[in-house]
Amino acid sequence: MATNPLQLLTAQGQSVWLDYIRRDLIESGGLARLARDDGLRGITSNPSIFEKAIAGAREYDRLLEETLRETRDPVAVYERLAVRDVQDAADALAPVHEATRGRDGFVSLEVSPHLADDTPGTVAEARRLWGAVSRRNLMIKVPGTPAGVPAFAQLIGEGINVNVTLLFSRAAHRRVAEAYIAAIEGRAARHRDFGRIASVASFFVSRIDTAVDKLLAARIAAASGDGERGRLEGLLGKAAIANAKLAYRTYLELFGAPRWQSLAAKGAQPQRVLWASTSSKNPDYRDVVYVEELIGPETVNTLPPATLDAFRDHGNVRPSLIEGLADAQRVMDELAGLGISMDDVTAKLLGEGVQLFADAFDKLLAAIGERVRGAVAA
Repeated sequence: MATNPLQLLTAQGQSVWLDYIRRDLIESGGLARLARDDGLRGITSNPSIFEKAIAGAREYDRLLEETLRETRDPVAVYERLAVRDVQDAADALAPVHEATRGRDGFVSLEVSPHLADDTPGTVAEARRLWGAVSRRNLMIKVPGTPAGVPAFAQLIGEGINVNVTLLFSRAAHRRVAEAYIAAIEGRAARHRDFGRIASVASFFVSRIDTAVDKLLAARIAAASGDGERGRLEGLLGKAAIANAKLAYRTYLELFGAPRWQSLAAKGAQPQRVLWASTSSKNPDYRDVVYVEELIGPETVNTLPPATLDAFRDHGNVRPSLIEGLADAQRVMDELAGLGISMDDVTAKLLGEGVQLFADAFDKLLAAIGERVRGAVAA
């Protein structure tokens, strides 16, 4: 029997999560099969995923009809459907959660993207969703915005698992990791349990290359000679992986330090880096490049279904995260020398990411609103 590359990732210390949720995946037993056959260890969701699932799938018709008997508010309808999916997925992955002693087996549910700049609102909604789902293997997704980070720290302090999403910059990742360590220290100082508290920092990858490659393409078009053009072309498709590898170096630094190790000795779990946005957006790039080049211990990679299938079929596994750190720094230095500011790139991507999720959320609510009006008219 051929070796399954997805299973080999587990041997490298990396957990595979699925960036997708839909009712038929749960009800068909497909989720349980992925856990059994591919070593799948978790699920992430976001407003875009729920918009595609709920608005475009007939398998939600029955649940929609049942929910509409109780409420006609589109937000309440969406939450009932999403909570049901997350509860059922969490139940399917509960054996993974137990077998890994609370390290994996999580399902993520995001707070409203319209709360990205609202710290108290994020905390309140996260608490409410945590109570509504009522599963220990739930992770509430909170954006890594300036308002989201203090909300995240508050929630960790309260014992709520959090997936911090939309991290593009290494500086933002460092702030989140330091906030996590401080929150765990706070629980330790209050003699509160923290052994089953879990968190991941979702660091986005492929969107970095999309943005930086566009800037490089403009410079390539204006290049004065073959030598300059060649140097610029050599940077295409390099920024995202370099950025991620240097973020992992930060992870190793912070969670390898005595400050954290004293907490780890008492059972605290580190906040692992989760690679997000790992589908290849450029058809000229290998379709599994953002999996193959980011393999290392104490990490998670969340894959959309097509990327999961592709890696199972032809993925190559090696401990790539610890390779080429000097080259990664060189890429960042060369980009800076060209006047390409990663701070500007990542700030723009964060704003766009929040807006994309907000637009998907609004589109989903509009589709549910149409169903509500149809039910009223009937």
